[in-house]
Amino acid sequence: RCLEYLLRNDANPGIRDKQGYNAVHYSAAYGHRLCLELIASETPLDVLMETSGTDMLNDSDNRAPISPLHLAAYHGHHQALEVLVQSLLDLDVRNNNGRTPLDLAAFKGHVECVDVLINQGASILVKDYVVKRTPIHAAATNGHSECLRLLIGNAEPQNAVDIQDGNGQTPLMLSVLNGHTDCVYSLLNKGANVDAKDKWGRTALHRGAVTGHEECVEALLQHGAKSLLRDCRGRTPIHLSAACGHIGVLGALLQSAAAVDAAPAMADNHGYTSLHWACYNGHDSCVELLLEQEVFQKMEGNSFSPLHCAVINDNEGAAEMLIDTLGGGIVNSTDSKGRTPLHAAAFTDHVECLQLLLGHSAQVNAVDSSGKTPLMMAAENGQTNTVEVLVSSAKADLTLQDNSKNTALHLACSKGHETSALLILEKITDRNLINATNAALQTPLHVAARNGLTVVVQELLGKGASVLAVDENGYTPALACAPNKDVADCLALILATMMPVSSSSTLPSLTFNAINHYTNTSKTVTFDSLPIMRSDHSSYCTFNNIGREGGYPYTEEDELNDSDSETY
Repeated sequence: RCLEYLLRNDANPGIRDKQGYNAVHYSAAYGHRLCLELIASETPLDVLMETSGTDMLNDSDNRAPISPLHLAAYHGHHQALEVLVQSLLDLDVRNNNGRTPLDLAAFKGHVECVDVLINQGASILVKDYVVKRTPIHAAATNGHSECLRLLIGNAEPQNAVDIQDGNGQTPLMLSVLNGHTDCVYSLLNKGANVDAKDKWGRTALHRGAVTGHEECVEALLQHGAKSLLRDCRGRTPIHLSAACGHIGVLGALLQSAAAVDAAPAMADNHGYTSLHWACYNGHDSCVELLLEQEVFQKMEGNSFSPLHCAVINDNEGAAEMLIDTLGGGIVNSTDSKGRTPLHAAAFTDHVECLQLLLGHSAQVNAVDSSGKTPLMMAAENGQTNTVEVLVSSAKADLTLQDNSKNTALHLACSKGHETSALLILEKITDRNLINATNAALQTPLHVAARNGLTVVVQELLGKGASVLAVDENGYTPALACAPNKDVADCLALILATMMPVSSSSTLPSLTFNAINHYTNTSKTVTFDSLPIMRSDHSSYCTFNNIGREGGYPYTEEDELNDSDSETY
């Protein structure tokens, strides 16, 4: 009655507020069918939406970001929508993201609205602007099976059921991704391609393996999905289920592979098998299941073995299972750079794994291709717990030198790891070792002084470190303290003036080369770790970013960090 009174007294229903909305928008948003009919009886709605009236609440002619059709469809007001479609004939009108009213209705699962729009001729296969998804994708994403059936039933099934978005994802993939079993069966029964691939080569089964939706995986396998198809990184669904710890899915996939007499131990593009991935992420139940398969008892694939993978991430349970099943000999296996699992445990300071390996006769003084022992690796990285175990319990050889002639003491001092250096020094009584030189003729005193390790310098001096030892540039430890070459030159001249030398002694050479800053005693040790794959689905791709309340906040896929320059 209020609206009728206002309209009878020449109120203008076309005036817009600051957001660009007029009376038609508000009536549509709140589902007031009678209000819409009353407004339409005075002025046709299509005419009203094309004009804004003469009295504006602000200076600019703001237009609403969405139409009344969007508002009615999104909120499920099918009766209001029935009034709107009689006058607003452009049913495929788009919002800023290119989404139509039908898209929003399907996204929210409003079957009556979907039915109204389809009956009036709304386009079912129109794609949005962002990720090129259709209303069918929207319904599949949110598990609205009734909407999905209605949409596919009113489109050409051959074109609709496997329609791809901008990333090559089909409605089946999105249904599996979000665990909507009803939608999965509906799509499969309509003839959806169970092995269709997206632009990364991933199938619906890959998504089920990552998310762990066992019923969806079962449906796919019942319809002939292949468990050994590879994605662009060479990973099968078996790799992904093992990496994510989904034991139920992994068991189903292994059973499927066995049924077709296929070998599930395939390595991905980096040489990692499913066992590598399960060990790396510490999924003990998956490790146990895989080790029951004869094919996984041969330690195939990347020489950075499953045992390396387990200990570098402190997965002691997986490591123990590997040793118990495959034998103690694997503790001294080496990767392509000559590093043993003990190197990996030392690098990351995982003492429990370290002790497990040592308890199975791991070679404490094994050297990698750069000549480094596990102790050297721990000392250079400041892993004090590991250093203490290796020098005290394991009796690691402190005299060994790497390819650059650095001892563990050199390496600890070079990176400023004072505690590690002191732990090593406690075990050194031989003055020759105290004054050992590396390839640049630097003693530990040179290196410690350059890095300002006061306590270490004091201990070295107390154990007989030579203050007159000179490196390849002719610098003593005192000159090593200089921050740069110019300061070292000046200091050498001052010292020469202060302390005239006898004929039997020599001054450090003043034909200075570029000074070694003693931080480059060796190249930094880097370990190439496994590509990072957390069990969180978004680390695989932005699976959880599809279809949030308020409308598809699409983002680009968060790719796995698989570069060949990985650290470890």
